[in-house]
Formats: sequence, C-alpha cells, structure tokens
Amino acid sequence: MLLLACALTAAATNAFPAPQSRAEATRALRSPDAVARAEALVWLGEHGGMADAALLHERLRDENAFVRGTAEQALWLVWTRSGDAAIDRLMLRGIDLMSAGDLTAAIATFGDIVKRKPGFAEGWNKRATAYFLAGEYEKSIADCAEVLKRNPLHFGALSGLGQIYVQLERYEDALGWFRKALDVNPNMVGVELNIRAIETRLARERANTI
Repeated sequence: MLLLACALTAAATNAFPAPQSRAEATRALRSPDAVARAEALVWLGEHGGMADAALLHERLRDENAFVRGTAEQALWLVWTRSGDAAIDRLMLRGIDLMSAGDLTAAIATFGDIVKRKPGFAEGWNKRATAYFLAGEYEKSIADCAEVLKRNPLHFGALSGLGQIYVQLERYEDALGWFRKALDVNPNMVGVELNIRAIETRLARERANTI
C-alpha cells in the first residue's frame, strides 16, 4: 500500500490532499476525482476496520479501474487486521511460513489464531489456504465455510471454494462458487477466465453425451 500511495502522488499533478481522518476519507469516496477516491481507499485500507468494508465494497464497482483495484487491496488490508497486536503478529508469521512452503507449521499457526480469536474471519481463511496448498481439500472447505459465516462477502473464500471444487473435479459446484465470487467482486479476471473454461468444458461434455 505504500507503493500504491506513492503511485497516487505521481498520478496527477492536481491531486487532492490525502485524507487525514475517517470523515475526510468517506467524503473523498464521493469525489468526482478518481485520484481522490483512491487516496480515500488507501486511508481506509491502512486505518479502517470491518465497519468500513461496505464502503470499500461499493468501490469495487467504481467507474475507474484503478480505483476498483485499490478498493480490492484495501479490503484485503482491512480483513487481515484482527485488532489484536499479538494475533496480527501470528498472522504475519503464518503467512511467512506458508510462503516458505512450511505448510505444517503454517496450519498450526493459523490454528492457534482461530482458537484464540474465532471471530476473526481471516484466520480461518488463511488456514483454508494452507490446507488447500497441502491438498487437504475437505478441511479447506470446512474453513471456507467458517470464513463465510463471519464475512459472507469474502470473495477470496468464495473463489477459493471454486478452486477446491476444480481440484475435486466437481465442476458444476466450482462454477457456482466462481460465479458467486465474481458477483461480489466483478474485477477478478482469473475467476472470469475460470468460469469460461468450466463452461466450455461442461458444454463439450454435454455435447459428447448426445
């Protein structure tokens, strides 16, 4: 997000001053200037909470592609903050472990998070991701369900379920989840491509049965 903020500064010579408060950010979201709206999203991504998620979701359908991408990044930032510094440190450790390929340790770390703060949706989502990477698809499905109980508009979990069902070769189920993800966040190009690929596959299979 720091790089994004720098890009915003360079994006226009007459950029509006960056927001300094939630009130300023929410007002700037209604600005006719795309840079001002994006700066507002950066502020909310860095300082906002789940109470601001609805505002961020609205900007996923902004007329400006850069603003839409900024809204998506801001949502991920908000989702990843638990409000508890110790939990946030564990999240960073778990993410580092997962990135390094130590899935057993990552799963254990995210498991600790969901035990300590079960209401934190992103803890479940990160463990679902680690389970997916480990090939433990049923456990990943169960954790995605926990995410969606707490954050029904979590397009990452929705698209993640689509990916799981592709691996399980349950293509109709995968298609349903991918469509739900795209309905929440219409900017997910990869999901759109997956939908087209599955639709083509299913159409070909139906044609072969006639």
